Amino acid sequence: MDGASEDLSDSAQPRNDDVRVYFVPYRWWKEAQDSNSGEGNATRGVLYSATPGSAYNGPMKIINNIFNSDLVFNLRREEDSGQINENGEVGVSGRDYALVPGDLWLQALKWHTGSRAAMKDGKTFSAVEDDMADVYPLLLRLSVLRETNSLGVKVTKKDNAVEFLRRACKIFSVESELLHIWDFSGQTTLFLLNDGNKLPKDCQRQSDQEILLELQVYGLSDSFRCREGKKDEMAAQQSNMASSSCGASLTMNGSLGCMNSNFVQTNSPAFCGSSGEAGTLGLTGLQNLGNTCFMNSSLQCLAHTPKLVDYFLGDYSREINHENALGMGGEIALAFGDLIRKLWAPGATPVAPRMFKSKLARFAPQFSGFNQHDSQELLAFLLDGLHEDLNRVKCKPYIEAKDGEGRPDEEVADEYWRNHLARNDSIIVDVSQGQYRSTLVCPVCKKVSIMFDPFMYLSLPLPSTTMRTMTLTVVSADGSTPSSPCTITVPKNGKCEDLIQALSSSCCLKDDETLLVAEIYNNRIIRYLEDPTDSLSLIRDGDRLVAYRLPKVTDEDRLVVFMHQRIDEQYIHGKLSSSLKAFGIPLVARVCNSVNGSDIYNLYLKLINPFLITSEGITNNPVSSIKTVIDEVEMKDAMSPVLSVGANDIDEKGVDPDSDTGLQFFLTDDKGSTRDFKLVMDEPVTRLPRRLNLLVFWPEKKIEQCDIRLFGSLPEIFKSGFIARRPQESVSLYRCLEAFLKEEPLGPDDMWYCPGCKTHRQASKKLDLWRLPEILVIHLKRFSYSRFMKNKLETYVDFPVDNLDLSTYITHKNCMASNRYMLYAVSNHYGSMGGGHYTAFVHHGGDQWYDFDDSHVSPIPEDKIKTSAAYVLFYRRVVDV
Repeated sequence: MDGASEDLSDSAQPRNDDVRVYFVPYRWWKEAQDSNSGEGNATRGVLYSATPGSAYNGPMKIINNIFNSDLVFNLRREEDSGQINENGEVGVSGRDYALVPGDLWLQALKWHTGSRAAMKDGKTFSAVEDDMADVYPLLLRLSVLRETNSLGVKVTKKDNAVEFLRRACKIFSVESELLHIWDFSGQTTLFLLNDGNKLPKDCQRQSDQEILLELQVYGLSDSFRCREGKKDEMAAQQSNMASSSCGASLTMNGSLGCMNSNFVQTNSPAFCGSSGEAGTLGLTGLQNLGNTCFMNSSLQCLAHTPKLVDYFLGDYSREINHENALGMGGEIALAFGDLIRKLWAPGATPVAPRMFKSKLARFAPQFSGFNQHDSQELLAFLLDGLHEDLNRVKCKPYIEAKDGEGRPDEEVADEYWRNHLARNDSIIVDVSQGQYRSTLVCPVCKKVSIMFDPFMYLSLPLPSTTMRTMTLTVVSADGSTPSSPCTITVPKNGKCEDLIQALSSSCCLKDDETLLVAEIYNNRIIRYLEDPTDSLSLIRDGDRLVAYRLPKVTDEDRLVVFMHQRIDEQYIHGKLSSSLKAFGIPLVARVCNSVNGSDIYNLYLKLINPFLITSEGITNNPVSSIKTVIDEVEMKDAMSPVLSVGANDIDEKGVDPDSDTGLQFFLTDDKGSTRDFKLVMDEPVTRLPRRLNLLVFWPEKKIEQCDIRLFGSLPEIFKSGFIARRPQESVSLYRCLEAFLKEEPLGPDDMWYCPGCKTHRQASKKLDLWRLPEILVIHLKRFSYSRFMKNKLETYVDFPVDNLDLSTYITHKNCMASNRYMLYAVSNHYGSMGGGHYTAFVHHGGDQWYDFDDSHVSPIPEDKIKTSAAYVLFYRRVVDV
């Protein structure tokens, strides 16, 4: 002991006016010392290990430390401190600290600040306000335990502000990981020698048993600097964060440097991984074992999740539930825990997760082999598997869900939550499970059913998945304009009235006009979309729709539909064969109840006007010139029956192929398959039905005068594929959340059994957020599946990084819990559905983000983390003061 006193005698003597004792991260201190080691002025220190004190009772929880008891622990001197940690390496969590006198602290501060200045612009050291602001006082009560060669340490509420006490709880937690303190000030040796004459000014003897020591804590500030510069506000938030994460999450706080706090500021590169790359704890990649990037991406996000990592760096094996039939015998939990320890080991190289992959394939065969998979599906399985393996409930009770029966929602929700916790209690439930309210309403009897269900993550639809882009062809009924495609956006689960409304707005429909939407197939109208309540899900992407602009109907108006036909000649087995073939878009118009053949003929000339070609080779002839292009239609004195059309002897069937001088009109059915009568020019058309179907035969000479491409081309509702891709979209995360919470009818395949009607009904469903977890995982539903194809949405989602405020979206206002979150990890997917590549962006202290691309880990600017590849977002709660 005397020898140690002599060794420290020099360092114990003040060398300038600052005789205070500073408490700093050991790595920060040692890095500065190592840089000056060649000058022969290296300072030796005494190593202490922190152990639970006599007043320590069970796991040290922050709630007990602050509100029920003081923080108590012991510092035991390690006699072989000269041989311990000679390489300067610290534990997995980086929980080594140093006590240094003021002059040595100032020298180290100069070295760190000078190094940064030299790297930037060569400026010399000058004291900066930020460095001084990072210092805060902490009073410790020390007592000498001679029989154990230890010091008893007590941090009390009486001596310290609540905020500083909370920080002390995080720093001096000894529950999960060993804590070391190196004393370079010599003060602890003086206490052990009980040399009261050498006590510095900061040390006041309170009694024969206790000595009061004031430490100046630096580099461990809990003030999370807001990226907009709101340091005071965020400091209050993060100091309060300690009240919920002192014990178990201390490891994470220490290791990351600023996952839950700005544990070490920019003047501590050892923790933030800046210029010296000394703070590489947790910056360990995962080797790609063959299309395992999806697994690596999810694992890296979980490997940087506060509390979860601390839990697996501690003694988690005692909570493994080997009896749970729904679990995996603890094998998944053990494999995951082993992987976490390897990723957070100091000096780790990229890890090959073969054991974890093997366990995953065993219990989830869908992830076996080396095919690409969905990182969110893996995440869902892993969280559920970890929960079951670590479920603290050994025997799950049977609990029957009770109906609300008119009780307040708060009472019913709490009952559902208690029932859930009675069967499910694990670290996963503690940090990542929330609760939402589900309201179902029967459309017939109006029966309302309210349920409160837990959730592990939120799967948010992108607005582009709740909306649908449709392209139709608009055709005028007066021949004034050619047909034109029109693209609109409608609700995916909307009705025909939504289609008509969007189309009317897009094509600037006049007050005296209306739209008639019809589906075209094989140049025929196969159905009319006239019922406004019909679901748009009946319209497929491959359908071709035409919207006819018509004058509003009166009681005497009739609808006339013109279908077009021509002679098609082709060689079959060396013999020329002729047949009638339909072509073009059916044209629709309205006529009065009393018309003759000439009226219908002139109306048809008006409709085909936009498709005719002039002698100059352009379309859209005036109506006056049409009659010089098309001869008068030959009409007979009366309507004569026409036989059905054959494939060869067409001239015997009423269609006159030798009559190249004009068009011929026939009454037909709605399919255009029969020809009942041939129209006569001057004779009235009697007994008009509500919908008159006419078949128009075109001679070849007249077809040459028409632009068939304009006349017959129709776009599909939506053309999928690489050529016609959807345009890049941009939406906010809040819009995605609103789409998730919006009331909507259940799908036809997801009917709800109504207890009132005693049958299945297509009820309306409304979700509301009720209880939010500490770690909020948000899945963006980029992938859509159908029977015939898969599709990925490249929508750019603008998600908050610093402040995701869900206060306006949560129904249950709980003043005890914050509704604000900060982003700490992102799982990205690049490329298309069939393959692509997964990476992860992870926040690792201060403003520093890292890109985890399998085994490669590199820094990435914060402004680069928002991309259209973002797939799963990981947020942690920010606690308000």
